[in-house]
Amino acid sequence: MIQRRSRTASDMMRLDVAPMTPTVDYALEPSGSLTRAVSPYRELGAYEALWSLERASFKRIADRFRDHPGSLPSDFVTDEVAAEFASKTVRRLNSAGVAHFGVRVHGAGDYPMKLRVADHPVELLYFQGCWDLVESRCVAVVGTRQPSVESVARTRRLVRHLVEDDFTVVSGLAKGIDTVAHTTAMEAGGRTIAVIGTPLNIRYPGENSELQDRIARDFLVISQVPVVRYERPNPTQNRIFFPERNITMSALTEATIIVEAGETSGTLVQARHALKQGRKLFILDNNFHNASIQWPHRFEEMGAIRVREYGDIRKHLAHPPFQD
Repeated sequence: MIQRRSRTASDMMRLDVAPMTPTVDYALEPSGSLTRAVSPYRELGAYEALWSLERASFKRIADRFRDHPGSLPSDFVTDEVAAEFASKTVRRLNSAGVAHFGVRVHGAGDYPMKLRVADHPVELLYFQGCWDLVESRCVAVVGTRQPSVESVARTRRLVRHLVEDDFTVVSGLAKGIDTVAHTTAMEAGGRTIAVIGTPLNIRYPGENSELQDRIARDFLVISQVPVVRYERPNPTQNRIFFPERNITMSALTEATIIVEAGETSGTLVQARHALKQGRKLFILDNNFHNASIQWPHRFEEMGAIRVREYGDIRKHLAHPPFQD
């Protein structure tokens, strides 16, 4: 059984060093009776190293940890290799203007245990911004990258209601519905979290670069995507990170609301996993009137909630369903 040490002041700090030296915010708070020292720098390096292995995937990495309960990423990587990958990672982040960031490691503090319901839960998360937002009541608002004018208006009305009810609005920073959800939440004086499908040093889509920077500065951006692995010259392989971020987003939130989505939309990955994870899934009524798609009816049969007015959402979210 792994032992980790109890919390010390040095576990929550920003590393201030000489110019030209990489910097990283070490926001880590080991919990209760843990007695083993945990270095965020070493763990992020080990996480990056695991992703450098041939045929690395969320499932393969998760299986490794399932076979060795209580392990940290550094239990599978030498200190030298972890240090090498940590240095590469921090340099790449710093060179992209990500001067300060934090990590959360499973088993060592403020890692959100609600993420463990995912099929292949991640062991480490990168973040920028206010991590405490994870502890607020969070609802995901997602949908197509090419919404109709009516769906844009629906998203704005929906998000304003969520802000009025003190929910944090979570989305994926993509074009379309995601962008409308984030911007409306901020305009309404609310809170928002972006769960992205790229590393922190990549602004995607490019048109949302300023939006990503603003959310990172004023709210919270979360990524589970390895920095070094993402740089490999094979963009097709990097597509796996987008559906996986949807799975993490559904686990992080207590409900997912779909505004508009086509039959092959990646949003449906989140829909399936939200139900599988025991989260609420809401589908706006307009989707049921679209004769070209069948997914709303399938998901309603599986337990999704059809939303004709905001009150249909409010009554199902009257009480928080879980505590981290």
